[in-house]
Amino acid sequence: MKLTPGYKTCVGCVEPIIVKTVMDVIDNPLIVSLATGCMEVSSTKVNENHWNVPLIHSTFGNSAATISGIETAFKVLKKKGLKEDFKFLVIAGDGGTYDIGLQALSGALERGHNFVYVCLDNGGYMNTGGQRSSSTPYGSKTSTTPEGKITFRKDLVEIAKAHGIKYVAQTSIYDLKDLKMKAKKAFESEGPALINVLSPCTRFWRFEVFNLKKINDLAVDTCFWPSFEIEDGNYKLNYHPSKKIPLKEFLDLQGRFKGLTLEEIEIMQKEVDRRWKNLIADCSRK
Repeated sequence: MKLTPGYKTCVGCVEPIIVKTVMDVIDNPLIVSLATGCMEVSSTKVNENHWNVPLIHSTFGNSAATISGIETAFKVLKKKGLKEDFKFLVIAGDGGTYDIGLQALSGALERGHNFVYVCLDNGGYMNTGGQRSSSTPYGSKTSTTPEGKITFRKDLVEIAKAHGIKYVAQTSIYDLKDLKMKAKKAFESEGPALINVLSPCTRFWRFEVFNLKKINDLAVDTCFWPSFEIEDGNYKLNYHPSKKIPLKEFLDLQGRFKGLTLEEIEIMQKEVDRRWKNLIADCSRK
């Protein structure tokens, strides 16, 4: 067991599920660079470490740089006779990925270091009070956007893809088999790979824990969070809703979107539709 029970996450937090699922797909020795964030503070308290793998705690912005240094040192040791084959993993939130850590991540991707980067995307700086990040959706109320965010979220997958890496994917826990499949592909891929995983936050998204599965299902069924992958530049859609559900059903379950006007919901729906249309076109292109 690479992550032992007892961590102090909030009730209903999906981050440990995501992390366990990703780490359990490989048998190789694993080294983890864990950025500051909810997963870090809940699992690495003094005299209460829940990690059974070599782990280095990185600050918000340098987890990709940290793993780059470790992976480079490993290559040197291999030349000196080291026999074991290690895998390298970064776990970071969207604040430490889209924002503070983007420069380090971009550099690591461009240099071609061999590692897997998993972004636990809960759409904000949840560990420090629920501030907005550039992953926060339009209209979402946060501690720094109390009236609702007025810009759309960045497209992290497209940013990563632009670096020419072999594997990029987006998923959630709507289907753990899908997450496992993508994690396995990422670890088997040559060079850097990135998986962006939706990580609903019960506290700052303001929804009841019993709606957790429904939130994850609606995220994909409304096409707010499509499940797809890009291998060697080729797009593949992993889930196509049999019936595309209006975005409003996803928004209505979350207090962070309370008070949205019909006009604002329509703006959000049009943006979701635009991105979905572009993704379908990308997946159809040979």
